[in-house]
Amino acid sequence: MKLPITDKFLMDVYDILEGGGDIIHFLFRRRRTMSDVGRDREDPRIKRYIRDLSREQFSKLIYHLKKNNWIEVKSLKGHKTVILTKQGVDKALKAKFKSDDQKKTKRKDKKWLMIIFDVPEKSKVKRELLRSILKNLGYKLFQKSVWITPYDVSEKTEKALQFYTLDNYVRTFVIEEIR
Repeated sequence: MKLPITDKFLMDVYDILEGGGDIIHFLFRRRRTMSDVGRDREDPRIKRYIRDLSREQFSKLIYHLKKNNWIEVKSLKGHKTVILTKQGVDKALKAKFKSDDQKKTKRKDKKWLMIIFDVPEKSKVKRELLRSILKNLGYKLFQKSVWITPYDVSEKTEKALQFYTLDNYVRTFVIEEIR
C-alpha cells in the first residue's frame, strides 16, 4: 500500500524527532521541533524531499500540513522550525500503523492477543479512537468491546494505549487457543 506524501512526510518528521529513542519519553516532552535534531536539512529523510520535490511542490506540502493543523512553522533563534502538533503526532502514528501493516508477523508462539475494553459513554470520542487504533494494529472485532489479533503487536498496543491514556479502560489477555 502506498502512503500519501503528507502521511509519509509526517512519519519521517515523527521518526526524526523520536530519534530512535524511547517513544514514551519523546511523546510526553513539551515541544517537538525539527531543531531537536540539529541541522534537519542534513538528515537523509529531509534531503529526499528537497531533492525529489520542486520548491513549489514542497511549499504546497508544507502549506497543506499547516492548513490541516498537523505542523506549525515558527522562527526560533533565527531559524525556521517545524513543530509537530498533537494532531500531527496522531496522524503520523496512524500512518506508521498503516505502513507497519505490511510488516506484521504472526506470533511465533501461535497465541492470540485479546483486548477487552469498557469506555464510559461520556468518553465516546476515546472509544472511537480506541477502535480506530485497534483496527490499524490488525485487531478484528470478536464481540462487542472484545478484539483479537494473531499478530505480534502487544508492544505497539501498549504504547498507543499509554499515549492516548486509554490503558485504564482496557484489559489485555494472551489467549492460547480459540475454539
